[in-house]
Amino acid sequence: MNFFCGESLSSGAPSPRKNYLALYTMDYYEILGITKGASQDEVKKAFHKLAHKYHPDKGGDEKKFKEINEAYQVLSDTAKRAQYDQYGRVFDGQQGGGNPFEGQGFNWAWGNKSQGQEGVEFDFENVGDIFEEFFGGGFGGGRRSNKKDARKGKDIQVDLEIDLERVLKESVEKIELAKNVTCHRCTGTGAEPGSKVKECFSCRGTGQVQQVKKTVFGSYTTLATCPECKGEGTIPEKPCNVCRGEGRTKGQETIEIHIPAGIDTNQVIRADGKGEAGRKGAKAGNLFVRIFVKKHSVFERRGDDLFAESDISFSQAALGAETEIKSLEGTNILLEVPSGTESGKVLRISGKGIPHFGGYGRGNMYIELKVKTPKKLSRRQKELLDELKKEGL
Repeated sequence: MNFFCGESLSSGAPSPRKNYLALYTMDYYEILGITKGASQDEVKKAFHKLAHKYHPDKGGDEKKFKEINEAYQVLSDTAKRAQYDQYGRVFDGQQGGGNPFEGQGFNWAWGNKSQGQEGVEFDFENVGDIFEEFFGGGFGGGRRSNKKDARKGKDIQVDLEIDLERVLKESVEKIELAKNVTCHRCTGTGAEPGSKVKECFSCRGTGQVQQVKKTVFGSYTTLATCPECKGEGTIPEKPCNVCRGEGRTKGQETIEIHIPAGIDTNQVIRADGKGEAGRKGAKAGNLFVRIFVKKHSVFERRGDDLFAESDISFSQAALGAETEIKSLEGTNILLEVPSGTESGKVLRISGKGIPHFGGYGRGNMYIELKVKTPKKLSRRQKELLDELKKEGL
């Protein structure tokens, strides 16, 4: 009798080399948009690109971000990647009928060779390694958790609106943030000054405790966060009177943000370590500042080019003339209108647009000329226009 979850196992299929478990899952390589033969550098680049796009703190899809992060955690680790390539990976919610681990996020497929199932062989020789991958501890094994990462401060995202004139050159903007800051009394240790920080008695400084679970195959050991020290591994003899052992308090901080020339709407500036303070001296999060450039009353920005309109009189359009317009900097620019100009003609002024972001040079300015028709005329103007009319103009 054969038991399986996922697609059917054909008795005539060629025998795989020790196919202990057939696990059916999403494709980590497909999630990161890379091939199976991708290098570690390609894995890292793909993750950073997608993480930046889907990070929840930046308005991204939280479910998609979790998938991307899970894929990276496996494919960036050589040992995990090799095991994934051989066995696959298990996801929550994929249980099938006849699964002895129903409700625990497992999908298993196995066969009994003595009853006619060919090519599917269950071998307990390496089951400890498999459990270690799935449960984070294996049979009695364990890995010390990264407590610094667990205590790391959260990232902060803020929106900053600036005038179009501000993008012409690099500038500095001060932002006042209300957030968790490092405790001034204990300087982030969480302990009252003069008192010691001791190793947690429950977990012996590992931040994790072992839990034994029983299944139809026997008992196995998993690791869980220590409830006594909450994964820290240490406990202060006397918690700080100000932060109550957190190492941080609510406060305000003024942060200077350097805004590069040529920045545009929806570009993000990252300030490392300027987010929420971490717990008990852990690394602080980052600050992400999303820029919004205000609309200008005269100029319209299109990429690094500026567009504007300028009114000219009928005589200027017909005879040609020189007229002054103001640049974005506020200085006057002498614009030469050629004779015979029609309304709607566009003139280009090179190098008077927006500075190229992260590079040299500037975009251009484009002026659309509009021939203005006067609504009120003096007696003399009417007489002159009558004369021009007689001349065919």
